[in-house]
Amino acid sequence: MALRILVVNDTQEILELFEEILGPEGYEVIPYSFAITDMPEIERIKPDLIILDLIFGSEKSGWQMLQKLKMVPSTANIPVIVCTAATREVREIEGYLQAKGVGLIPKPFNLDELLTEVKRRLTMHPRATETIMQMAEQGAERGTTQPDPESRCRGGRDDGDRPDPQSTKKGGGG
Repeated sequence: MALRILVVNDTQEILELFEEILGPEGYEVIPYSFAITDMPEIERIKPDLIILDLIFGSEKSGWQMLQKLKMVPSTANIPVIVCTAATREVREIEGYLQAKGVGLIPKPFNLDELLTEVKRRLTMHPRATETIMQMAEQGAERGTTQPDPESRCRGGRDDGDRPDPQSTKKGGGG
């Protein structure tokens, strides 16, 4: 069962870059080019992790989305990584990010640091923990006592009741 990562950024090239980086690692990447303020949409997507930019154009839409995510009980426990070049804005909200357990990857980012932070944050999500445990059990059944630590957040697809990625909205940049 692939772990689902919602990437929210207003630059199409950045969305494509995240797909190119995370897809081959075994993650299902759901790109959005606008900040989602409708929390039922997040519930529908059911992400295991959200990677979010803070600034969209001149608007702090990502910041508003993050605040909503952390205030709504059904989305408050979804791990979030803020990936932004807005260093001044990040300094202003650094205490909030730390208090809410939000990861931070400044742009431009190092590939290894990104992948390490993604794996670290995914271990905070209940479904990711279940996936890791299932993989360990499957390894035990095959005679392997421990799963490969590099692949612990990877797995086959199990779309279950998740929406078809092809039908997921991609908004216009801006």
